Amino acid sequence: MESQKSGTNIILTALFAALISASCFIQIPMPPAGIPIIIQDMMCMLSGMLLGPVYGALSVAIFLVLGSLGLPVFSGKGGIQHLISGPTGGFLFSYAIGAFAGGLILVIFLSNKKEHSKIKSLIVISLAAIAATVIIFAGGILGFMHVTQSGLEKTLTTVLIPFIPGNIIKIILMVPLTYKFRPVIFRYTHS
Repeated sequence: MESQKSGTNIILTALFAALISASCFIQIPMPPAGIPIIIQDMMCMLSGMLLGPVYGALSVAIFLVLGSLGLPVFSGKGGIQHLISGPTGGFLFSYAIGAFAGGLILVIFLSNKKEHSKIKSLIVISLAAIAATVIIFAGGILGFMHVTQSGLEKTLTTVLIPFIPGNIIKIILMVPLTYKFRPVIFRYTHS
């Protein structure tokens, strides 16, 4: 029974790594910095909130390894140089931290082992999604500033402000998806 649970977790982890990787091709280019609006960050956060902090972060780590090895999964690009010296490298590194944090918040405040009211569930899921988003943007802002040697004001107007509406939409989408699918995934991984 334990090996079946472990196998299910491994399959879901690999599936989410593949979903994160494939989602790089859904993007809207944003000049002048060239950082596109993507759903890849949303997929990373969902991996943590649906699979839990460990398997969610592991699925992101697999995605990062695949991209570092040269597969074009970093917004259609690949290679370790995009992690280390690309303007989006800070975002990429922060995906795993955001996935872990989002999953951890849900494990701590919204245990699958007991019933919670719908309102409490939606509030906690919303807070987890917001926290994961803030973590990803904090890492992305720091990485962008480091790589481009830009000041805070230019960085915020380039990598934060234009993306706020899109990220609000992503959070609005993540909350019902997590609310609906988290218990289903938990049943598969813990039964």
